[in-house]
Amino acid sequence: MDFQSIVVKLYKCYCCGKQFSSGFRLDNSVLWEEYTVGKQTCSQFADKYKCSIKTVQRRLDRRNVPVTPVLSRKVIVLMDTTYRGRDFGVILFKNAPTSENLLRYHVKHETNALYIQGINGLQKRGFTVVAMVCDGRKGPVQSFGDIPVQLCQFHRTAIIRRYLMGKPKLQAGRELLEVVELLSKTDKESFAGALGLWFEKWEEFLNERSVYPLTRKTFYTHKKLRSACRSLKNNLPWLFTWYGYFELNIPDTTNAVDGHFADLKNRLRNHTGLSEQRKMKFIDRFMKA
Repeated sequence: MDFQSIVVKLYKCYCCGKQFSSGFRLDNSVLWEEYTVGKQTCSQFADKYKCSIKTVQRRLDRRNVPVTPVLSRKVIVLMDTTYRGRDFGVILFKNAPTSENLLRYHVKHETNALYIQGINGLQKRGFTVVAMVCDGRKGPVQSFGDIPVQLCQFHRTAIIRRYLMGKPKLQAGRELLEVVELLSKTDKESFAGALGLWFEKWEEFLNERSVYPLTRKTFYTHKKLRSACRSLKNNLPWLFTWYGYFELNIPDTTNAVDGHFADLKNRLRNHTGLSEQRKMKFIDRFMKA
């Protein structure tokens, strides 16, 4: 995208009719668009426009990010959080049918309370939340019993893979991964049936116990495999919510939000060393919510 950040003002003398220019001036709004959409750094802008880095930063700081009004209506909310560092994150609420960002919060930690606050905030602004898609937290499920909640199948698959270490050595683990791969390929009844058959086959194996030599206390031998199985069974009612509300066309993942976050991180890599205030301003412009 081609930008022109230099503005030249023309003046005319009403006495003699002579025209003259005011010299070169940086346009803050155009400079801001060039900075956020492009890949150039403040140092590169300083070289380009023959000014200091401080001047470029000052001009960028003066630019206020306009708030785009969003019309209230029925929405299917995708919500997830990304982090830039250990204590700087963004929670985004996105409308699935239109891929429109509805609301965001700058946060230090991801909590159920913030997700609940976001949904309540959208409802107070007049939105009718007909369904929600989240990464797997039970807070929204328990707090909004009248709103269908779909847990992200991609997140759940990633959680199971972490339990099973990606390439499990046990045959039971390999077969459970084969069941998990059916999540995005089948319906609720077929998946529940496959999981049930796997559990019947390996139930005794899951219940095997070992003994600590020193204390003589027993523990389950295959803890992570049991945790993976329990995770699937406990969350099964919300992994196929889309199937029970087929007419709403609810997504089964939060991939639309994750893709937006990936693009944001790529843009931020071009501007390392931003202060927290400038980073928040950059994200606000990128999110446009």
